[in-house]
This record gives sequence, structure tokens and C-alpha cells, in this order.
Amino acid sequence: MSTLSDLLRDAVSLVLPRVCPVCGALLVPGERDLCTLCRLTAPLTGYWGEADNPVLRKFWGHVPIERASGFLFYVHGSGWRRMIHGFKYRGMWRPARMMGEWYGRCLAESGLYGAVETVVPLPLHPLRHLWRGYNQSEYIAEGIAAQLGVGVDRRSVCRTRYTASQALRSRRERAGNVEGAFAVRRPERLAGKHLLLVDDVMTTGSTLTACAQAIVEAVPDCRISVAVLAVSRRELGIKE
Repeated sequence: MSTLSDLLRDAVSLVLPRVCPVCGALLVPGERDLCTLCRLTAPLTGYWGEADNPVLRKFWGHVPIERASGFLFYVHGSGWRRMIHGFKYRGMWRPARMMGEWYGRCLAESGLYGAVETVVPLPLHPLRHLWRGYNQSEYIAEGIAAQLGVGVDRRSVCRTRYTASQALRSRRERAGNVEGAFAVRRPERLAGKHLLLVDDVMTTGSTLTACAQAIVEAVPDCRISVAVLAVSRRELGIKE
């Protein structure tokens, strides 16, 4: 027997058909957020179940990171890349929360992230946040935190300097572009905790490294792990 919520959902779908954010296909009954084919063929890394993996190695020699993982490989020209660009640049934030929940379930099931006490989304500069209207990393962080059973801290870490896009910069330019761009304004809230720093895409790792360094300098007794939604095979040294 259909519930009222089921009937309302069906009525809405007649006016606004629900589509897969990756391939654009109409979702059929039983498909909640992604179509079955895209979910089965997603370019998952599996790194959330590996204590030592290429994402963690990106931070070696730069900043002490306890655990690190990427969920998807960032495949150029794919529907997954278009979906990420959608919530990064075109206001399509709902898939970000959904992907965070999927990622969070995998992190929880791995058993490697059980010590995490709070999730910290990589902050945007206030001007960029005002222009975009939201921080996509916050939605990913909310989804992850809900599955890990912990809270999200959006206020303790901030971006103090407006930086240009990293997209077309060299590795050296990226590192210089974000140097000194982050600060901790509420160190007492992070003291002694195991933090999970969350971002949407990692290429060279310069931005996450700069943020983690700022946290370690301000709160030396905290522990930091990293979770990014998508990672570049090329930057990790993995053949396409």
C-alpha cells in the first residue's frame, strides 16, 4: 500500500522527472539518486579500505596525515566529471550530499575511520562563498558525517586569503597560490580531536596540504585524516 509520501513523490516526478545526475537517464522506481548502471560502473578507487594508498602518499614529507582516501577517479570527459562540475560551478548541490552519504557508508564499513570525531569541510573564502552561494565541500562533509555518526565543524577553520583558481596552474604555482591561505580561529574546538578534512577534488594536493599545515600549526595535538570525493589518476602516478 502506498504511503502519502510515496504518492507525493510520484506526483512530483510527473511534473519534474527525476534523472541520473551522471548520465541524464530517467530514474525508474527503486532508483533513488543514481541510475543502477552508473552506480555499478562508477570509477571507484577502493582506497577507503586501504590503510596505505596513493592518496595518503601524496602527503608524505609535507604534513602528518593519519588516513587518506579518494572515492572516485576524476575521469575527464565522463558524466562523473560533469556531475562534480555541476555542484562545483552550477548550483547543483544535492548530488554532493548524496555522494557524501555513499562515500561515508564506505568509510564507515572499512573500519579505518572509526576514530574520527568531527568532519571539517575545506573552507571557501567568504567572497567565493558569497558568489557561489554555498560550499560544495560542506554538503559532501554533511553526507560523510551522517554516516560516521559525528558532527560537522564549519567555523573553526577559515580561508583568510582569496586565491585564484588552481585549475590551470603548474604544481609549483599551485603550492604558492595557497600558501598561508588558511587559519584556525577556534583552536580550542579542535584540540585533541581526530579530524576528517573533506574536499571535492584533489589533484596535486597543494590546497589540502596548506589547510592541514595551518591546522597542525595551530592545534599540534590534533590528528588529521583526509577524504576527497575525486582524485586524479595522473597526479597519483596511475596509468589511465
